[in-house]
Amino acid sequence: MKPPVLALKDVRLADGPKMLFDGVDLAVEPRSRACLVGRNGAGKSTLLKILAGQIAADEGERTVQPAIRIAYVPQEPDITGDTLLDYVVAGGAEPHRGEAALELFGIDPAKPAKGLSGGEIRRTALARAFAEEPDVILLDEPTNHLDILAIETLETELASSRSALVIVSHDRAFLERVTNRCFWLEHRRVRRLEKGFAAFDEWVERILAAEAEEGRRLDKQLEKEEYWLRRGVTGRRARNEGRRRALMDLRKTKVERMREVRGDLSMGLASSGLSGQRVAEVKNIAKAFGDRTLVKDFSTRILRGDRVAIVGPNGAGKTTLVKLLLGELPPDSGSVNLGVNLEIAYIDQGRVDLKPDMMLRDVLTPLGGDQVMVRGQPKHVAAYAKEFLFTDSQLRQPVKSLSGGERNRLLLARALATPANLLVLDEPTNDLDMDTLDLLEDLLADYEGTLILVSHDRDFVDRLATSTIALDGHGKVVETPGGWQDFLSQNPGFFKSVADGASSLAAAPKPAAPRAEPAKPTKLSYKDQRRLQELDAAIAALPDKIAKLEADLHDPNLYARDPAGFARINGQLEAARSELAAAEEEWLELEERREALAR
Repeated sequence: MKPPVLALKDVRLADGPKMLFDGVDLAVEPRSRACLVGRNGAGKSTLLKILAGQIAADEGERTVQPAIRIAYVPQEPDITGDTLLDYVVAGGAEPHRGEAALELFGIDPAKPAKGLSGGEIRRTALARAFAEEPDVILLDEPTNHLDILAIETLETELASSRSALVIVSHDRAFLERVTNRCFWLEHRRVRRLEKGFAAFDEWVERILAAEAEEGRRLDKQLEKEEYWLRRGVTGRRARNEGRRRALMDLRKTKVERMREVRGDLSMGLASSGLSGQRVAEVKNIAKAFGDRTLVKDFSTRILRGDRVAIVGPNGAGKTTLVKLLLGELPPDSGSVNLGVNLEIAYIDQGRVDLKPDMMLRDVLTPLGGDQVMVRGQPKHVAAYAKEFLFTDSQLRQPVKSLSGGERNRLLLARALATPANLLVLDEPTNDLDMDTLDLLEDLLADYEGTLILVSHDRDFVDRLATSTIALDGHGKVVETPGGWQDFLSQNPGFFKSVADGASSLAAAPKPAAPRAEPAKPTKLSYKDQRRLQELDAAIAALPDKIAKLEADLHDPNLYARDPAGFARINGQLEAARSELAAAEEEWLELEERREALAR
């Protein structure tokens, strides 16, 4: 294993009376791709700031190899400067790199830095990190506010990056694709798994099972129950095979129904003939704003119990489609007929702020008392809060003491208590940790009403959706039974037109699978050409450096006079020789590739 470029040793940090870290050890090796996983409030963002050198620990050591460059993308970036290019190059990146990075993420370099959307802010911050070509990239929730296509662009860039990565993210599909090791922040310390996130859940289950067995042997039943209460959400994922089979059955039913719907609608079936099971009957709707058509000739039928996911690039019209389905926005043509007795709860991205001095209990019971009405049924506030992983003691804490993820969890708990038989969730997974996502998935899987879900979280969609509606931003709308992966397999190349359209991306990546065969390049990429130039310079300079170090070691009195100096020079010599060998090998690979492309 290569020596780390960035490391923490026995780090301790307290946040007031609360101890966040109590002996954290963490090492980041060159080109490693690690995720940092933990509960909301465990201190993941704080640990990234310590790694970035933005805050200091109370105790312990932070070591960084000389000349190592670190790029840090916080959870809430602050974009400053006159233009986005000004912000991207403010950290030292060359202007041409800044322009290329911004264009990669579909951003105009000359765009003013004021009045940006959440997606534009996130993509600009990521562009700055890539433009600086750092040795280490620290990413805090990098997929928040990105659409699925932008996430795939990010995955592609991270896969080709030479930087080491430490990523805090709730997006399971993203982490499974980009990581090769895991750091688990739990009980104020960090455990390490030498595998990617795909192996994380099974690893955690083994640890939890072993610790629970130890608890039984020590006859500490109460302690064990508390432990599983706090960390048992992951275990429920493994025990939900019955629920998964039920979802598969629902998807099969949806396949048959969609076949019937398309036939019936094409024959002009009247919506009034449907039973009270109907939520919405949509026939040949279209919607345009000015010269831009977002929805054209789309039909569907949504019945009670359906879980419909809506996906597509930012700006493609997902929110517009939701408003059309709910009857809030009239279509330019076609018809939307809603069922009777609908009670709709709509949780959008712009969630209202919480007053910092309010107690958590008061947020859930604004009228006082100790009962919460959960979709028409009374429930004790402590029991309801526990379902969202809040403890009894937290009920008496002010909102300002909660982490950002915990605040979003509280907002979700308040919103989900609203009586509704049609639940509309617009990007509900932003800022939530994986425990909360597991809990939310459980709640929605058991929900007896109808769900419309707008989300960029592919894993979340795959686990919940009975059908997926996709928009390409140019009027084309397609519905496919199943989740995101089902949609991709049945609609290859659906988002290809996004690259040429007026969407949020300047160059949209192709779906993960299946992929169209890309055009064969005829020369090295810009990044590889620059790397070849760097290697030429290194190969030319290193022999002189090695010769000088060898000459210093030939001094017969050096060891007797300065043993430490002799060891240092000897180490530098070995490092220089290794660097030269690696540079020559990489140069040869790039040269062979260049020659092959030129044929």
